Amino acid sequence: MTTPFTLLESELSCSICFSIFREPVVLRCCHSFCRACLENYWGHCDPSARQCPLCRRVAPLTEEPVLNLTLKNLCDSYLQKGEGQGSSREGLGRDPQCSLHGEPFKLFCLEDKVPICVVCQSSKAHKNHECSPIGEAVLECKEVLRAALGALRGKWEASEKVKQTFEEEVVHTMNQVLHTETLIRAEFEKLHAFLQAEEAARMAVLKKEGKAKARNLNNQIKEMTRSMLSLSHSITVIEEELRADDLTILQNYKTTEKSTQCTTQEPVVLSGALVNVASHLDSLKYRVWKKMLGTVQYHPVILDPNSAAPWLVLSKDLTSVCKGNERQRLPNNPERFSLDAAVLGACSFRSGEHWWDVEVGDSSTWVVGVAKESASRKEKQSSIFKNGYLTVYYYKNMYFAGTSPPTRLVLTKKPCVVRVQLNCDRGRVVFSDPSDNTLIYTFKHTLTEEVFPYLWVGCKEHPLRLLPVSVSITQGQVSSARSWF
Repeated sequence: MTTPFTLLESELSCSICFSIFREPVVLRCCHSFCRACLENYWGHCDPSARQCPLCRRVAPLTEEPVLNLTLKNLCDSYLQKGEGQGSSREGLGRDPQCSLHGEPFKLFCLEDKVPICVVCQSSKAHKNHECSPIGEAVLECKEVLRAALGALRGKWEASEKVKQTFEEEVVHTMNQVLHTETLIRAEFEKLHAFLQAEEAARMAVLKKEGKAKARNLNNQIKEMTRSMLSLSHSITVIEEELRADDLTILQNYKTTEKSTQCTTQEPVVLSGALVNVASHLDSLKYRVWKKMLGTVQYHPVILDPNSAAPWLVLSKDLTSVCKGNERQRLPNNPERFSLDAAVLGACSFRSGEHWWDVEVGDSSTWVVGVAKESASRKEKQSSIFKNGYLTVYYYKNMYFAGTSPPTRLVLTKKPCVVRVQLNCDRGRVVFSDPSDNTLIYTFKHTLTEEVFPYLWVGCKEHPLRLLPVSVSITQGQVSSARSWF
């Protein structure tokens, strides 16, 4: 049972050091702490976010904690009374006593971690247990609790940082969705415009053919109409002659016979008069797709914006990167390079053969190659072989291979494009100049993990670009076999 004295002592104790207040100060949230304890606590926190150790309310930087004079006087009075009276607490109540033996607690059982009296020490429950005097035990327990409190505060602060990272990632994720949605819509608008234009062009061709075929048929119809009028006239003459008397028929026979000799040719229905529907529908989607292929570009590798260092600026289509003027506010997610101005490709490779071209142009400083998945992204280090990179680089007008130590490369001409050829199964990374297939360097190293395309950028004026490749269509032949039974 808590006595009035222990209740008073707890109210006069700092929640940081658990001792009687020394120069207590009060925050706006009304919580009080020793000035030295509060300053020490804030010394381990972010200066821009000074918080109350109890309620976590942020204390403005412009406001300094105010001395709690009433609490200070009360604590000083209590301490003075304790020094004058020694350990006597008459008038304040008696020390807690053992409920079993009615004796005051003098010892602390280190095994059971409970206060006991001298009779409890020799009892069966605590016999042969190691014990410590109450005074010593309190000091030791406070030290343990302070250490535990420090560890918990450390975990809380670490959790707070991770929480802030999550909050930043939520905001960044939503911005990514909106930005990517805009880009996707723009790309589909281009596709829609292409399809609409192609549809209009093919409709125009169809209508043109239909009008031409109809015009030819109408001309033939007019010709047939004139021929039929001539025939109708001849028929009428003969019919009138046949109705005449016999002598008249004989007298006019020679003239009538000539009128029966029609020079009009027999009408013939020619082929190809109808619209060639099959020519308009033959593999329509394939032919449109093939034509569309000539208007689009294919990149075997694009960049991963989630891995780009905050100083880098990527193009909208994620195919080029340059160094920016200032650090962007981006989440410090595990994939991102925090200190090096580097970025990875969006896809990783574990097997097979792959290649891509990087336009380095007039960039003053660059690194091109591959990085292992295990390569550190949170520490600034040389992009060399022992750190998980297989690269070539250009620095101070010199070319190097990222071996350990670096290998100086002597090139006969400055490459504008560097081709990276990766053979995961054979453990080869080959660098060359595709303009004349000049070999730059070859790494021979067994790859036991996934690797990513890797770019390091040191130039603001000239970006590094991942170049598109031409795509060809090979029409396969499909054969079918029929079984007869």
